[in-house]
Parts: sequence; structure tokens; C-alpha cells
Amino acid sequence: MSRTILTVLLIAGLIGGGYFYVNYEVETHYDNGKLAYVKITPRASGAAVPLPWQGPALPPARPLRPNIRIASFNLDRLDEHKLSNRRVSDVLLRVIPQFELIALQGLQGQNFGVLLRLVEQVNAITGRQYGYAACPPAPRGDSPPEYSAFVFDLAAVEIDRSTLQLVHDPAGRLRRPPLVALFRVRGPAEAEAFTFELINVQLDPQQPAAELDLLADLYRAVRDGPRSEDDIILLGDLGADENHLGRLGQIAGLSAAITSAPTTVRGMRRVDNILFDRRATVEFTGRAEVLDLMRECDLTIEGAAEISEHLPVWAELSAYEGGQSGHVPAVAVP
Repeated sequence: MSRTILTVLLIAGLIGGGYFYVNYEVETHYDNGKLAYVKITPRASGAAVPLPWQGPALPPARPLRPNIRIASFNLDRLDEHKLSNRRVSDVLLRVIPQFELIALQGLQGQNFGVLLRLVEQVNAITGRQYGYAACPPAPRGDSPPEYSAFVFDLAAVEIDRSTLQLVHDPAGRLRRPPLVALFRVRGPAEAEAFTFELINVQLDPQQPAAELDLLADLYRAVRDGPRSEDDIILLGDLGADENHLGRLGQIAGLSAAITSAPTTVRGMRRVDNILFDRRATVEFTGRAEVLDLMRECDLTIEGAAEISEHLPVWAELSAYEGGQSGHVPAVAVP
């Protein structure tokens, strides 16, 4: 009798397991290498596997605009405590929605908590749907570690998440390995939409010259990589102006979008920029600026420095591959 019961239970288990496998999916989610939670969801009958461009639950594309703005902002060690400062959060909630995509540096924490909270606040205040893309920071002994991220309007820009990665740097020559990902503008037909690859960088202020030389090799590796994307945009905190980029500045055709105004709150240096090959990225409209937080948000210098010692920089690009007629080229890096 006991053998019969065991056989029946075994058959029932196999049938139940098979039914579960066919009809349900199990997603295991980790946080900092530790099991966070397990999600069980029904399989959609006959559902197609989403392509890398097809993010989950993308909102409808925004009404087509001819141009998009891409920005960079070093948040200077933004953590949960700093974000809880009302002045800091109010300024960020005014800055981020001005751009379709913004590369952030200087986020700090053991996980993406501060980034998620920031994006949730932006969405709540604007009624739009921004998403983010980031990779866990490479261990470097920082406590807590700093990391970079992309924050973007899901209705205006989409990411190929299969391309999202930190630059592989086993020798540890880059204190903060750059974050790389491929994007495409939403709205135009796929064959006409502007696609571009971003390299989000934050150089070590103690050794910017050595890291700038390494960035030259990285830029060429991304440009000449298997994706054959010609619009490679390197943006972030370079620790130097466009005239002191070392071997990076010697790349033929490389241009700086910001060439005159300082990018620090105290107006002493120009260290943040947006670089691209002017011959390839003809989508650049010629418009690029440093966002003056003091004027924009009615802040004193000290008040702006409470948010960051850096100012946001941005460039405008056509939503269409190939750009628009009459565009003004960027100034080439000497």
C-alpha cells in the first residue's frame, strides 16, 4: 500500500511540475549578490520573446519632436541623506525633466536605492515615465561605493539593455570604469531614428591625465567594436578642459560641445563635457550649454555647491539619423 501511495504521489508531482513549468515563469532577483525575492508569473500563451529594444511596459512614444537633449551631471556623492535635503531634491526635480536623457555620475550607495528614489520623485512630480540603467559598481574599496547611471524619458528614448555594461578593466587602472550603452530615439520610424552609443565617465581627480589616455583606447574600442555604431558620444566628468585631454584629444575629428563656459559652480574650471566625432555625429544641432543652477534655481554659489560642485552640461541632437539640414558643427578638439 505504501509503495502504491508513493507511486501515485510521484506521478502527481511530475504532472504538477510539468504543468507549472509550462504555464509559469520563475524570476529570481538578487541585490548585491544576495537573494532578494522570487517572482512567479503566468506564461503568456504564444507570447513572443521581447527584443532588446522592447523594454517592459514602455509608455506610448511622446509626440514627435525634431530634437532631443542629452545631458551630463556629476552629482558629487549623492546618497539617501543628501537627497533627503529639500533644496537638493527640489533642484534635481527641476533639472532632470529638462532632458530626454541625462548621464549621472557621483551616485553613492551599496545599492541603487537613491537612484530609484530620485527617478520615482521625478515621475511623481512630472507625470512622465523616466527609467534608469546602471550596473553595480566595481569594488574599489570606496565606502560606500560610487557609481554612474543613465536616466531617460521612456517615451522619448529606448535602451538596448543587452549592451549595458561597465568597461572591463581587470588591471584596475580606471578608478570608476565607464558605463556604456546603446540608445535609440523613439518616435521616428525605426530606420530613421537616431541611434547612438554613450560612454558615461567620471575620472579620478587625482590622476586624470593617465585615465584620459586610457579613454582614448576605450573610445576607439567602442567605435570599432562589433556593433559598428558611428555615433559614439563620450560624456561626463573628464577632469580637464577640451585643450588638455591627452591622447583622447588627439583622436581625429573628436569635438567638444562645451568650449567656453566653466562647468563648476565657482566658475574656475571646465571639466565636464560632451565629446563626439563631428564627422559622424552630424545629428548635433550646434546647441550646447552649461546649465547655470544659480540663475535657473535662484541659488547662491554656496547653495548650488550644496547640490554639487559641478554644473549640468547638455547638447541638442536631431531625433533623426543623419540630422537636419543647416546644423552647426561642434568645435574640434585641438
